[in-house]
Amino acid sequence: MTNYSLIRSNRKTLALYIINGILEVRAPLKFPKQEIDKFVLSKEKWIKSKLTKSIENKNKSESFKLQYGDLITYRGKSYPIVAKRGNRAGFENGEFFIPPDLSSERIRSACEVVYILLAKHDITQKVLHYSKQMNVKPIAVKINSAKTRWGSCSTRKTLNFSWRLIVADDDLIDYVVVHELAHMIQMNHSKLFWDIVEKVLPDFKHREKRLKELQRKLTQEGW
Repeated sequence: MTNYSLIRSNRKTLALYIINGILEVRAPLKFPKQEIDKFVLSKEKWIKSKLTKSIENKNKSESFKLQYGDLITYRGKSYPIVAKRGNRAGFENGEFFIPPDLSSERIRSACEVVYILLAKHDITQKVLHYSKQMNVKPIAVKINSAKTRWGSCSTRKTLNFSWRLIVADDDLIDYVVVHELAHMIQMNHSKLFWDIVEKVLPDFKHREKRLKELQRKLTQEGW
């Protein structure tokens, strides 16, 4: 049986997670260890498949390095990373400019800083546009570093978006923005919710599929 890390909490059910090539089992506080082992054993085929993919993605991520002159994506289009004297990093004239003589790791970090600034401006503008169209008024728009969620909507009507969304083209950014704004009207994923999304973006299913493809690409590149 595959080795695993066990985390107990107040949850009611068993759940399996593959994180950086390691199997994590989350279980209720008093759930019998013997029953947990049986559950893991019953999922052995699925676990091995997911572990293999997780390790492959981890290796690809570690081997993906950025250098000056490389192209990175902003709103679906590719732009070069260029060295510019000084301590500032930014985006202008179709280039990501960063200080010279940085290591690959620091180049990536500098580009992330620029991505966050771009996301704060561009995504907020899209929220303003679609909130008027959908007749909703979010309290705030925040940018975070989430890797597994493109966006979220709190019960207090605050919208949160991952800065990684700014890599996507406008059609995909629009979909995530509309998706989260729709949650201000309907918090669940009921038919009513999807009807709201479809009214604004009739082709939302196609956009959703492309978004999943982008997620896989970013995971492989370690973003």
